[in-house]
Amino acid sequence: QVQLVESGGGLVQAGGSLRLSCVASGRTFSNYAMGWFRQAPGKDREFVAAISWSGGNTYYADSVKGRFTISRDNAKNTVYLQMSSLKPEDTAVYYCAAVLTGIPSSQYDYDYWGQGTQVTVSS
Repeated sequence: QVQLVESGGGLVQAGGSLRLSCVASGRTFSNYAMGWFRQAPGKDREFVAAISWSGGNTYYADSVKGRFTISRDNAKNTVYLQMSSLKPEDTAVYYCAAVLTGIPSSQYDYDYWGQGTQVTVSS
């Protein structure tokens, strides 16, 4: 089992920045690729970004490319999502997830999930 706990969400004005953190415990963190997803009210959960176990490969949704950066610190069992130039449409609950195989963009391929952290961007 892998337990994931997100933090860092909050209320921010459009154009501002936030950094989300996700701390993992349980199994060996460095064995897992990690992803960030988000779910806005009334919408499906969508892929935001993913990172390989080593941090050497990263992938982003087109909607956040150039504004968000995913990174990880395996010594701290933590994955981050640095969000800049935030827009009201970025408002959602953000989830981190872990997967043992590959670096998928589909939520259905991930094995473990955190409880989510709310990000609200005001206009």
